[in-house]
Amino acid sequence: VQLVESGGGLVEVGGSLRLSCAASGRGGSINAMGWYRQAPGKERELVGHIRMSGYLDSVDYMEGRFTVTRDIAKNTVYLRMNSLKPEDTAVYYCNGVVRVTTIGGSTDLNVWGQGTQVTVSS
Repeated sequence: VQLVESGGGLVEVGGSLRLSCAASGRGGSINAMGWYRQAPGKERELVGHIRMSGYLDSVDYMEGRFTVTRDIAKNTVYLRMNSLKPEDTAVYYCNGVVRVTTIGGSTDLNVWGQGTQVTVSS
């Protein structure tokens, strides 16, 4: 399974941006997808995630500023970011939890996208 992100860029304070992450390839079933971010000099942190099954199509994070949504048919997850702040500047990484079959049963693997830069200018 490969993850390809798109949609990063430069935005002004208070602006909005939408990131996309499309999963492709074989090798397992995707249980969940989500977003992490890493700012310069800081550790990677979880932004939000969503299960790729069930009834929930969107989840809000960051006090409602960010929304993670999914399109199961397209194996794609989105991150809608509103009211952006300078501290939201980071490289945003898409993450997928992929269940693969092993000899002993199954296991979950973390798959990462290449990252996309989001810069919020003040």
